[in-house]
Amino acid sequence: MDRVFRGLGFWTGIFAVLFLVGDMTQMAFLFLAQTIFFFGVGFLKLSERMYIYLFATYCTVFFVGFTFYTNFIMVPGFGH
Repeated sequence: MDRVFRGLGFWTGIFAVLFLVGDMTQMAFLFLAQTIFFFGVGFLKLSERMYIYLFATYCTVFFVGFTFYTNFIMVPGFGH
């Protein structure tokens, strides 16, 4: 499971670079924070159960944050 978290860190790092190149700095910093989190957790050598708990917590926080953003902050149909 530690290799899965390092793999997630790799892909979030790729997305952070792509967002930075695309001049989306806020998203780049968000994905950079996720990259640091995933790599940091990936090298802790925790038990498989703890990795599952951490991933479930990560998913819960993401879904709650995404739902809050899409319902209360995002303006539909507003283009830049």
